[in-house]
Amino acid sequence: MAISTIDLTKAVSGILPTTSGGTGVAVYTATYLVVAGGGGGGAYGGGGGGAGGYQTSTISLAIGTTYTATVGGGGASANPGTQGTNSVFSTITSTGGGGGATGGGAQGVATSGGSGGGGGSTVATVTGAAGTSGQGFAGGNSPGSSGQYPSGGGGGSGAVGGSPANTSSAGGNGGVGLASSITGTSTYYAGGGGGFAVTTRGTGGSGGGGNGANEPATNATSGTANTGGGGGGGKDIGGGSGAGGSGVVIISVPTANYTGTTTGSPTITTSGSNTILTYTSSGTYTA
Repeated sequence: MAISTIDLTKAVSGILPTTSGGTGVAVYTATYLVVAGGGGGGAYGGGGGGAGGYQTSTISLAIGTTYTATVGGGGASANPGTQGTNSVFSTITSTGGGGGATGGGAQGVATSGGSGGGGGSTVATVTGAAGTSGQGFAGGNSPGSSGQYPSGGGGGSGAVGGSPANTSSAGGNGGVGLASSITGTSTYYAGGGGGFAVTTRGTGGSGGGGNGANEPATNATSGTANTGGGGGGGKDIGGGSGAGGSGVVIISVPTANYTGTTTGSPTITTSGSNTILTYTSSGTYTA
């Protein structure tokens, strides 16, 4: 079969698909960002929720194959905060963020996740939970209850959650997230939730982390939807913690290879020579 001038141009520029590993299956390269749901903040002087796991790299897509994108939900604000749910694209799974520990007399334990939840303000030091290697960092520690009753911030995809230095400190800040330019605009994702303190609450990490609560009337805020941010730690009196933000799956494919065959209503944009599919709820793409 004759090869057209257009085909030759694409072959030289690397746009045409190649075959994978001698299998004869035509593939092309896409870039992905998979962010899981953030963890919920703990109640009653609780720690901040950990950010959802963050993973980004390239992947070979086989032409004609349908790939599923599953977007994880944020964890609930609870006693302690609950873990966010996983986000998945093809074989890549990002782990939901860990929940922040409960404060007060309950002495709840922070939970691990993509990033770990922060320690709550209890009668003793509470250690923040671990993150998942390659996806996020640990939550911050609480120094114990007295003074400002500060709790630890949730871990972020880019840094550990803040650990208050002593019982007179502000609440721990949430760990900062990581910036991605997959959509053509640099945007932070997967920041940890801030921890509680009586006067000065911890702030959420860049990337959608919620702020912690303080007394008497300021509730924590939830992680931002579709960023994987962790929820803020709740008040010592009456709970008031924040839920984790839902995750997101973003796929960037060369426009020359884009098929337009999707389910789940992703948002479709372009950036340079790429077409960007942003899934805020679950769906599929057929390569």
